[in-house]
Amino acid sequence: MKRVLIGVAWPYANGPIHIGQVGGCYLPPDIFRRYNLMKGREVLMVSGSDQHGTPITVQAEKEGVSPREVAEKYHKINSKALEDLGVDFTLFTYTMNETHKKVSQNIFSTLYQKDFVYLDTMETFFCPSCDRYLPDRYVTGDCPRCDASEIKGDQCDECGLLLDPDDLIQPRCMFCGGKPSLKESEHFFLKLSAFQEKLEGYIKDKDHWKSHVLNFTRSWLQEGLRDRPISRDMEWGIPVPVEGYEDKRIYVWFEAVIGYLSTSVKWAEETGGDWEEFWKDPEARHYYFLAKDNIPFHTIIWPAMLMGYDEELNIPYDVPGNQYMRFEGRQFSTSRGLIVSLPDILEKFDTDAIRYYITSIMPELRDSNFSWADFEEKNNTELVGNLGNFIHRVLSFTYSRYGKVTYKGEYDQRDTQAKEIMEDRVNKVGDSIEKCRFKDGMRALLELSREGNRYFNERAPWSEYKEDNERCETTLNVALHMLKAISVIGSPYLPFSMDTLWDYLGMEGSVHDVSWEEALVPPPEGQKLKEPKPLYKNIDIEEMFKEEQVMEKLKRLDLRSGRIQEVEEHPNADRLYVMRVDLGEEERTLVAGLKTDYSKEELKGKNVVVVANLEPAKLRGITSEAMVLAAEDDDKISLVIAEAEPGEQVEGTSKGRSQISFKEFQEYDLQVVMNEEDKLVGKDTFDAVDEPLPDRKTVALVEGGKAKVLRSAGHPLTLHREISKGSEIK
Repeated sequence: MKRVLIGVAWPYANGPIHIGQVGGCYLPPDIFRRYNLMKGREVLMVSGSDQHGTPITVQAEKEGVSPREVAEKYHKINSKALEDLGVDFTLFTYTMNETHKKVSQNIFSTLYQKDFVYLDTMETFFCPSCDRYLPDRYVTGDCPRCDASEIKGDQCDECGLLLDPDDLIQPRCMFCGGKPSLKESEHFFLKLSAFQEKLEGYIKDKDHWKSHVLNFTRSWLQEGLRDRPISRDMEWGIPVPVEGYEDKRIYVWFEAVIGYLSTSVKWAEETGGDWEEFWKDPEARHYYFLAKDNIPFHTIIWPAMLMGYDEELNIPYDVPGNQYMRFEGRQFSTSRGLIVSLPDILEKFDTDAIRYYITSIMPELRDSNFSWADFEEKNNTELVGNLGNFIHRVLSFTYSRYGKVTYKGEYDQRDTQAKEIMEDRVNKVGDSIEKCRFKDGMRALLELSREGNRYFNERAPWSEYKEDNERCETTLNVALHMLKAISVIGSPYLPFSMDTLWDYLGMEGSVHDVSWEEALVPPPEGQKLKEPKPLYKNIDIEEMFKEEQVMEKLKRLDLRSGRIQEVEEHPNADRLYVMRVDLGEEERTLVAGLKTDYSKEELKGKNVVVVANLEPAKLRGITSEAMVLAAEDDDKISLVIAEAEPGEQVEGTSKGRSQISFKEFQEYDLQVVMNEEDKLVGKDTFDAVDEPLPDRKTVALVEGGKAKVLRSAGHPLTLHREISKGSEIK
């Protein structure tokens, strides 16, 4: 096998990718890709954002924007998140590109000309209240197989059953909740039944497939293949390329799988590569990574489409579809808002810690469960306590005593045993990845580090160093070879930390540029080591959630810098001023009780901080459209000052948030704090949510023993006058 095409399921661009999807179909192919490159194979890994599905139009209607805006927004978010996770595609594109449109329409037209696509009528749901046809995902109801509620009309997320909307129990319009009626409409159908015999022959030699993938496929064939509609009555998507039917759109499940071929063609257009080497070379293998709800699309429908379109094209060699990863026992769902998004988790934790945990619970053969407590446990005991511990203790001891790769002396039985175990685990990791059994490979990697810890403890080089230097050097030479092997075979799983380990060992270049067989080659004797630092760190989920609570509370405020333009005395109150404040894009009227502490001249021109989403309130006949922040102690008041231009958002707050009442604002604990020995001190001492801490008094939001310093344009908010720490912000 010289070439490998890796197709990765296309995520809908209707929201951020969540970690259930990462474990299901985005991390496994990256591990596989990295391994195959190290084996010297050419790899083409393709995917992109599915921008034409009804989930995009549903989300667009929720957000009140166009489907294109939604699709482009989440394509950018998801592309960056996958890149940050280390998932490196040859090309990650999107279905709105012209090459994809051209290839999709060409396949549709070719199948139509060959009579594998035909025109017929079908009943489609129509909502009389909304006066619109309802594509499948616009219809909700209960699953006829597992009774799950509020599922969409194309597929049950719980049991994986593919549906037509009229299969649902008690179908409802997702917009008005009303009962839709069935209307007859013309649509194009894929003659899937014509491929029954060919597909039965295709799967006869697929014993290397996962059992649930093979069983799922066999059950479809045993039931007999039904022709399936491949067009929809909607405005968003690729037009049907048949004269007179251009107002219909190619249905997303038909179009999306074509993306594997169209993206290969686009890659060739952009780079000058030859896509046919991957698609027409019989020796090239195709692997498709996806979750179980996508299995029949890749083992039945896509092979049938390829057979009908061009029999020279390669069809899937393996479809290592995973089961579902659930969250605390519940099904992840972007449309229902039940997710732990990839961008969010990447902000909080090291990338390799995330990759490690998701690999350890990857739902390869059965559903798995993501939980925060298990994440903490596996990270702290396995990644830090086992793998990280072995790496750091060997490196730190060797670096401090010798500073280089030590010399190999004569091996005894224990040394030989350690090397044999290392060779066995290296081969086991490779065999596991080759068979797409990624959890088994990770377990073998941990077995090697456990053996390393045992070997290191038994040898006790700290004692050998004092008693027999040659013996000590041999022990460390064996241990350092184990580390080099770990760096190589661990790199598909933990690409960032293993590259750092490679560097600590003094090796040249990147571990990702060496062959897999390099794992069994000892590091050069006498090679200088670099001073190591621990690769992994413990995590404390409870502390993380406390910080999250502070940040979530802050997000509900709209705090902006504002410049006071005009100040007048309130005509009906002795202690109030009426001010006009410039907020950048707008000006607002504020009524503030500052008259006893500030003159009009002192206020004019000040850059203050304004609560912009406070409910307007009428104060002595004049409506105050926002509130200015000030700190108050026993005998004085100080304005909170922003070192920023008018309209600059206080970091962490959200522009345009829904209004809050004055009573709700009073529940916020905003106070003056100062840094004392790397702790924030106000009324009490708080752990800081952010670093570095300021070197002056400032304002912080306090919640549950945590404090978040408020900043604008990168600068901590300041106080116009000297005021006591712990003073309340009002």
